[in-house]
Amino acid sequence: MAPRRQAAGRRPAPARPVDAALQRLLALVAKGVQPTRMAREVEVIVAEWHGTPGADPAETRQRLDELAEQVVAGVADAEEQVSDADSSEPAAVKQAGLTLAALLATRDATLRALATR
Repeated sequence: MAPRRQAAGRRPAPARPVDAALQRLLALVAKGVQPTRMAREVEVIVAEWHGTPGADPAETRQRLDELAEQVVAGVADAEEQVSDADSSEPAAVKQAGLTLAALLATRDATLRALATR
């Protein structure tokens, strides 16, 4: 089946803020950035949400709640991957550990943001 083309002049719907944030964070995890960088990125995202003109604090809180829920689920998946990693493949174990560390930092930063808002 051929992919559907968009009508001329139509733009795709903008990504939901939480989805955009998750994509942004996952791209950094895929690049293997340090956990401290992940925490800073969460802080930047939260600041952007709060700094949006006309930002509704309740809506921002809801976004943070949803982001935290998604990140906590990601941490659980990463923990499972670490425990399932074949110890005879050191590169796989190392990669799973790095991913888990980045996600733990992301989770912790998100929960801190929730606690202070």
